[in-house]
Amino acid sequence: MRNAELQLKAFGNIPIMHQTLLSVLKDYKTPNNKISRWLDAGVLLPVKRGMYVVSPEVSDKPVERLLVANLLYGPSCVSLDYALWHYGLIPEKVLEVTSVTTRRSQRLETGVGRFFYQHLPDAVYPIGMESVAVEGGGYCLLAAPAKALCDRLVLSRNLRVHSVKSMQQFLLDDLRFDADESGMIDVEIIAAYRQSGHKTELLGYLHEAIKQWQ
Repeated sequence: MRNAELQLKAFGNIPIMHQTLLSVLKDYKTPNNKISRWLDAGVLLPVKRGMYVVSPEVSDKPVERLLVANLLYGPSCVSLDYALWHYGLIPEKVLEVTSVTTRRSQRLETGVGRFFYQHLPDAVYPIGMESVAVEGGGYCLLAAPAKALCDRLVLSRNLRVHSVKSMQQFLLDDLRFDADESGMIDVEIIAAYRQSGHKTELLGYLHEAIKQWQ
């Protein structure tokens, strides 16, 4: 493997900007051609214009999609179903990385998968957000379990939940939420979310439903 490829592998699973690649390829007469060849060969995977990740076959590490999600469209925070699956609170693997954002909703297809962003009001966007270290270096914004659950409920339309019991049924039957792991849910985050004035009755049912399981 030539020196440039060795340097490329050293980036691991962290997204790389085009300008950084030009620095790596500073001794090449046509660095952009080399980048194009890497893309054609699958050595590099495109995230968006001017941003790439090294293929797992080269880096020996899986693509860090949590970090990619933050960088692809922002400000944003990984949340909703993908975060719930990440924590092991719902059983089915979620293939599309779901996030909340203060910008307009957006669905994006990239060389490393699909990413879906849903608009969330400014007042509740930062509640329960955490900065989490990712493998290979760097940090991503990830919703705490309670925020992921609150975001999911607030952004769901036409929920027929009118009591604590029906909330528990929704969590178990529709989300397939693992009630045995309800200890992961910080009810103080639910309370803070509720104080924002968004869907207060619904979040009140959620607060009590989780407390009963805990």
